[in-house]
Amino acid sequence: MRIGCPREIKPQEYRVGLTPNAAREAAARGHSVLIETGAGAGAGFPDGDYRAAGAEVARSADEVFAGAELIVKVKEPQAGERALLRADQVLFTYLHLAPDPAQTRDLLASGVTAIAYETVTDAAGRLPLLAPMSEVAGRLAPQTGAWTLQKANGGRGVLLGGVPGVGPAEVVVIGGGVVGTNAARVAAGMGAHVTVLDRSIDRLRAIDEAFGGRIGTRYSSAGATAELVAGADLVIGAVLVPGAAAPKLVARDQLAGMKPGAALVDVAIDQGGCFETSRPTTHDDPVFAVDGIMHYCVANMPGAVPRTATIALGNATLPFLLALADKGWRQACADDPHLLAGLNTHAGHLTNYAVGRALAIDVLSPTLAVKGQD
Repeated sequence: MRIGCPREIKPQEYRVGLTPNAAREAAARGHSVLIETGAGAGAGFPDGDYRAAGAEVARSADEVFAGAELIVKVKEPQAGERALLRADQVLFTYLHLAPDPAQTRDLLASGVTAIAYETVTDAAGRLPLLAPMSEVAGRLAPQTGAWTLQKANGGRGVLLGGVPGVGPAEVVVIGGGVVGTNAARVAAGMGAHVTVLDRSIDRLRAIDEAFGGRIGTRYSSAGATAELVAGADLVIGAVLVPGAAAPKLVARDQLAGMKPGAALVDVAIDQGGCFETSRPTTHDDPVFAVDGIMHYCVANMPGAVPRTATIALGNATLPFLLALADKGWRQACADDPHLLAGLNTHAGHLTNYAVGRALAIDVLSPTLAVKGQD
């Protein structure tokens, strides 16, 4: 199979969909790899590394899209990239379609078979291709929150860990999954007083045991959320409903009751955000204020640490990538129901039920799509 990897064009996105090691693995199995020149530079992988791995370096994205059967990326295709997709191609990347009707329409119009990293599952019901970026984003969230709290950036001027004689910042993490646990770990390590909210008692129990009681836990309810948000210096939104839009857990009218200059970091922004006042921002303009509360809503947070993030993502995606290339998408999805869960569009049909509910679009069963019953 001919595998193509274009350079990412989303603002301040330095990750790359294919590492040289992944290119070498694919080439060793008899597949050809076409990567756009400069695609890996931001993550520290020059063109020469790809050539040494057996890949061909293309002069442009147009050349990659025109020549590849399987397109591998990191972020959702931008409008110009979507115009290059074809019905005989497979797209393997993060999509986050539920809050993005324009992208969804374009993918359906192209007829492309699109498999989304964020809805691929494993035997335990986890999201193995989302997990590495959730770990990275979770660990970044307290760092970016601490930066946002600095007075020069519009924040309260509070140090997360405090100093002797001055108490630490109050950090509230909404969601105790992969993002939330990693965020809580780093925030506590920075010396903050941390409380995690979640609706799973088992998850709260696991967090309590893992951190020896150093991180507080509360069962998530509207009342508990309102109480903790009002007293917080930093709130990290870390909720996820796989494939669906994130629920809005902090309303605008609650901002008036918060400390002036407090910070909200919305890690759920890729799925529409979990604060009512959130809107996507970029690394070059990451923060905005609403009613005196600072919002950090960068939609590709792991792009700030592209070397770490690219390698971590590549480790997770490689087995699925090789299965798609070795078997073709139909057989690979037929053999692996967890990869099949990643199928979001095919031949002009939506094939993910959570996205269909979010966007009120009819859904073709992914099993029927695999069988060719379009």
